[in-house]
Amino acid sequence: MSLEFLQGLLLGFGAAVPLGPINILLMNEALKSYKNSLLIGLGAMSADITYLVFISYGLTQYLSHPIFLQLLSLFGGMFLLYLAYLIFRGRNSTIKSVQVHNKKGVVKYYTKGYILTLLNPYTVLFWLSTTTYSMTNDSFGFVLLGMICAISLWITLMPFIVHAKRELISTKASYMMAVFSSIILVGFALSLIYKALFLDS
Repeated sequence: MSLEFLQGLLLGFGAAVPLGPINILLMNEALKSYKNSLLIGLGAMSADITYLVFISYGLTQYLSHPIFLQLLSLFGGMFLLYLAYLIFRGRNSTIKSVQVHNKKGVVKYYTKGYILTLLNPYTVLFWLSTTTYSMTNDSFGFVLLGMICAISLWITLMPFIVHAKRELISTKASYMMAVFSSIILVGFALSLIYKALFLDS
């Protein structure tokens, strides 16, 4: 059982650690507010769980359908362009802690993480592949638990470290990070849109 749990941890970190849209969003928000960044991470993890529920109910054939993945790529790309615009627009913001005091703020950041992950076709493909692989194991529950624990650790600790070290980052560096992050997100967005409109037609 411990071996299966370790396997799940490795799979979970394999999904959470690589640089992608959600991690860029987490790092940028963590420079200003750990709480907001954590909310984004919780939203992202909720989207992962949503797809796991879909898969567990036998909806694999619909999730892996080319048209479904094509629509995800298109809308995901458009949402990434919107997030890139928001980050670029706030590039001159000073690094300071911004606390959420109302439900509207909580929902706003949670929804960002949830929608971004839900509209990412790579999220679907990852969970389809890992669950298919892991379900062949008699202790699938422990593998799944390990994956969820790994993702939970990453969305909790990574933003905390970035937020704790934010004083070491100059205003100019924060500005450049926002610009660079926007460019990367635009790259991800255009890639998804291109695949949706041309490669899957």
